[in-house]
Amino acid sequence: MAFDSVIFDLDGTLWDSSQAVADSWNVVLERENIPLRVTVADFHRLMGKTMDEIAAALFPDTDIHEARRIINLCGEEENGFLMEHGAQLYPELAATLERLHRKYRLFIVSNCQNGYIEAFLKSSGLGRLFEDYSCWGETHLPKSETNKLIIRRNGLSAPVYVGDTEWDKIAAEAAGIPFIHAAYGFGKAENCFAVAEKFADIATILEA
Repeated sequence: MAFDSVIFDLDGTLWDSSQAVADSWNVVLERENIPLRVTVADFHRLMGKTMDEIAAALFPDTDIHEARRIINLCGEEENGFLMEHGAQLYPELAATLERLHRKYRLFIVSNCQNGYIEAFLKSSGLGRLFEDYSCWGETHLPKSETNKLIIRRNGLSAPVYVGDTEWDKIAAEAAGIPFIHAAYGFGKAENCFAVAEKFADIATILEA
């Protein structure tokens, strides 16, 4: 298939921020005297969910408004840390994105909070390669609808979505676009358009 653009998920697709996120959230949980500590394993399980879904998973017995308040504090702490320090980029990320940028328009759609994608773009130094992005924090819509928004807003005619989970695949299908599974990430997905075992494989798949 001939594509004109690539829309990327962020966590488990472009970087692994789970350690940095867990550390920053635990700072907030301790400061708020909340008897809970989160781990990298927790975030591998929760990555890809919306912030409301994460709030419900971590604080099932807490009033949703209070849970959202705590999650928002965690998100602010996380954004600040990642903006300054960044997180673990996947191998060959920069070189592969540069290669893709020569032929395709590049975008990001994530279920994260406002400010998170900006932290990735700034800390990685790769912001110039991405034309536009959107997230749950901006739209409060399912990822499929946010994908549609990016497609409409930028006049894309043949996009492909790259993500690491079954939820990403479902979102791509609901938006009517092919899905490449980032199998090196956190999740699994079946019956995809293609599978990337490492980030560099994405360029090879698209150029085949």
